[in-house]
Amino acid sequence: MNIIEAKKLIDSNIENFKRFDIKLKSNKDLAIKAVKENGYFLEFVSEDLKKEKKVVIEAVKQNGYALEFAHKSLRKDKKIVTVAIKQNGYALEFAHKSLKKDKTIVMKAIKKYCFALRFASSVLKNDKEIVSEAMNQYGYVLKYASKNLKKNKEIVLKALKKNVFSLMYADKSLRKDKKFIIKALKACNWGTFFEFVDDKLKKDKEVVIQAVKQWGMALQFVHKKLKKDKKIVMLAVKQYCNSIEHADHKLKKDKEIVLEAVKQNGYAFKYADKSLKRDKIFVYRLVKINGNVLSYVDENLKKDKEIVLEAVKQNGNSLFHAHDMLKKDKMIALEAVKNNCFSIIYVGENLKKDKEIIKVATNKNEYCIKLL
Repeated sequence: MNIIEAKKLIDSNIENFKRFDIKLKSNKDLAIKAVKENGYFLEFVSEDLKKEKKVVIEAVKQNGYALEFAHKSLRKDKKIVTVAIKQNGYALEFAHKSLKKDKTIVMKAIKKYCFALRFASSVLKNDKEIVSEAMNQYGYVLKYASKNLKKNKEIVLKALKKNVFSLMYADKSLRKDKKFIIKALKACNWGTFFEFVDDKLKKDKEVVIQAVKQWGMALQFVHKKLKKDKKIVMLAVKQYCNSIEHADHKLKKDKEIVLEAVKQNGYAFKYADKSLKRDKIFVYRLVKINGNVLSYVDENLKKDKEIVLEAVKQNGNSLFHAHDMLKKDKMIALEAVKNNCFSIIYVGENLKKDKEIIKVATNKNEYCIKLL
């Protein structure tokens, strides 16, 4: 096979290069053509061409990770490594260790991709400027910072502001530092990192209050004793209704707390105690606030006309959760459609052709009828 034929084969399918004999794989022009299309094909050129600067530069221009297949002598070459990390910061992994100590090179790599910090020298992982620059992209990069910087409050706080879960990589001393954790909670406006604070702080009422104010679901991580604290649970539920899921079972019977949750989202009633789901007077009060409560009430109450009627008046689509018997009730169906014409899809089959119901739905939105 001659060079012209080989070039045509590369044009038709780059994979053909893998099947060339060593003579063709040693041809500089063919090698450059292949790596320009796919830098990874540097792996398949002859060993001599892996030492050839021009070939390697073309490969890493196309894909920085191709540096892996360059001869070790070229992995020390600052120009080649710079081209590689410009294309893919993670290519720093394959640079010679001497360049992993080079602050200029490492800075360029992490600016391209912050997690290149993983491959920096231990000295540069302890360099505040380098680590801080990496964190401009993503807080998780704290994982690769030095032990010393994982204790640094300024660095860790910066990481948390970028990504709250970064606390998992902070030094234990900071995870148990009450003042720091409270400061972090206030600064981040999001308490999702509470999972990773020291267990002692999960028992600390002051810290827990700050956490659930920022993120109600932090309640799931607090000590069981504080899950019984009504003030804490109420704060959590006010921030996020479904936090009630993580409250002590006794507080799931508390009408004030359940009412607060339902005000935000009727579906939060899912986590209320069964005794409240059977309480007709309480359920009647709730469905007037949010009809979706009907989805989690006791089955007997889904058959209760008074309850269902109030639910559909508040939210027509709550008809979906009513007992089939009441879906056939014209008064209920009519109230549901008046509230939301699209609820017509849930009315009983006996009512889907009812002129009065169809008229009400059509007056609201003609498209509703097309759903039948």
